[in-house]
Amino acid sequence: MKQNMQDLTEGSLGKKILIFSVPLMLSNLLQVLFNMADIAVIGQFAGSLSLGAVGSTATLVTMFTGFLIGLSGGINVLTALYYGAKDKDSLSKTIHSAALVSLIMGVLLLVLGVGLSEWMLTALKTKEELLDKAVLYLRIYYMGMPALAIYNFGNAVYSAVGNTKKPLYYLGFSGVLNIILNLFFVIVCRMDVAGVALASIISQYVSAVLILQALLRNKDIYALHPGKLRMDRELTRDILKLGMPSGLQNVIFQFANSFVQMGVNSFDATMVAGNSAASNADALVYDVMAAFYTACGSFMGQNYGAGKKKRVRNSYLISLTYSFGIGLLLGVSLVVFGRPFLSLFTRDAAVMDAGMYRLTIMGFSYCISAFMDCTIAAARALGKSIVPMFIVIMGSCVFRVIWVYTVFAYFHTIPSLYLLYMFSWSITAVAEILYFIRIYRQKMALLS
Repeated sequence: MKQNMQDLTEGSLGKKILIFSVPLMLSNLLQVLFNMADIAVIGQFAGSLSLGAVGSTATLVTMFTGFLIGLSGGINVLTALYYGAKDKDSLSKTIHSAALVSLIMGVLLLVLGVGLSEWMLTALKTKEELLDKAVLYLRIYYMGMPALAIYNFGNAVYSAVGNTKKPLYYLGFSGVLNIILNLFFVIVCRMDVAGVALASIISQYVSAVLILQALLRNKDIYALHPGKLRMDRELTRDILKLGMPSGLQNVIFQFANSFVQMGVNSFDATMVAGNSAASNADALVYDVMAAFYTACGSFMGQNYGAGKKKRVRNSYLISLTYSFGIGLLLGVSLVVFGRPFLSLFTRDAAVMDAGMYRLTIMGFSYCISAFMDCTIAAARALGKSIVPMFIVIMGSCVFRVIWVYTVFAYFHTIPSLYLLYMFSWSITAVAEILYFIRIYRQKMALLS
């Protein structure tokens, strides 16, 4: 095994999960900070209307990117499973099938995104004064979907085999490039929202090329060989079986959040801009916590493949503890330092006041999502993705839509809108944990 790989089936789990997750956290944090830089440049140099326009696209951007992230989760699980089992043939077929599946999905999302941008934004009741800029930003941004699909594929493979540092290096380089291009396109070229979107897709293609080159040049058993690029029917089915429900879950999740965005849009433009600024904290916290969900899937996958029952269970419990802890720490920090955080995106005091409504409630809610998301990752690592998706649809999607049309419709206040996150995460987490306990017992009985 190469020196830069980690055998996740041996050694102290607490220490190894932390060491494994730190580069992932930094990688996710860098990605969030680079995305925040987009918003900051727009807010500081293009004005509140442009900030509101870009913020109005957040749900739709996350909907498409979330699908690709979910798909890569299936790739991660299978790669970790076959890598842990030392099944070289299945590992190679999985990686080459996954590369093609990812590229096809990226191109498909590009076509759908560009074609449906205006319709989707109109359906979200985006304010008329924000619509033109929002459509322009979204159409350019969606041109980067194939690159994002390839990067997520490569990141999933490297994470599954225990190397979380290489994707971090590539993301860091492309992220710095993104910031430089942001400043150039917006300040020098005065391209407004188009400049921010263009900077994003250029950096995405750079990161995709870098990670693809690394896989092509690699000499290990998970290397990518152009001559082997074909879809193995059985393994492609397994990738889609695990990845598609997770991807669709993210899409449906964001579809439900679109109703939240509609609720926000029912207030004035200042509240929309404040929500846009404050919602940057969501990605900051979620993506750092997500490092431990990836760790959970990778550690459980390799140990399940190696037949190590106790490490399978402990991988879940330790990952859950870490993700809850970091979510609580970051959430409380945002409540305490909310206004300095919001000042990164706007100089308007009224917009900051509006943003604090969201930060105050969400700051104490983020940690609850760990019980839901970490358990979903654990169930996926054991080969179960469809039922967790159904639970999320009911608990965190259908419930949210019902909340918007009942509780929020009755009170019609911003706090009554944001509180739905805490309640929906709690309900979904309980159901996910009960399901996971049953599946875990079944799977461990098969290893006996």
